[in-house]
Amino acid sequence: MDFKLLQEKIVANADSYGKHYGIEIDQNFALLKLYEEVGEFAQAILIHHNKCRPEKRLSEIESKNELAKELADVVGMAIVNAHLLGIDLETAFEEKWFKNKKAG
Repeated sequence: MDFKLLQEKIVANADSYGKHYGIEIDQNFALLKLYEEVGEFAQAILIHHNKCRPEKRLSEIESKNELAKELADVVGMAIVNAHLLGIDLETAFEEKWFKNKKAG
């Protein structure tokens, strides 16, 4: 999937969520929601490595699926934050991660 299309779909989903639940998806909400999602991802990591109460443990496949979902939430909320801040993430990645990077 094209990165810009992915961004558009994620922002549209966030807008739909906000309308459905009567929540303004503003910078404050988006930042706090990103923190929440990072916490849920950390919890999923603990569960994946069986560093949790026995009743929370999942099979390898189930825990990997939960990790994927929680990481998708983190990335999704990072994209929503970028949108609200007027940041072109595709350009930011090109400049920060790929431009003039030397091997090694």
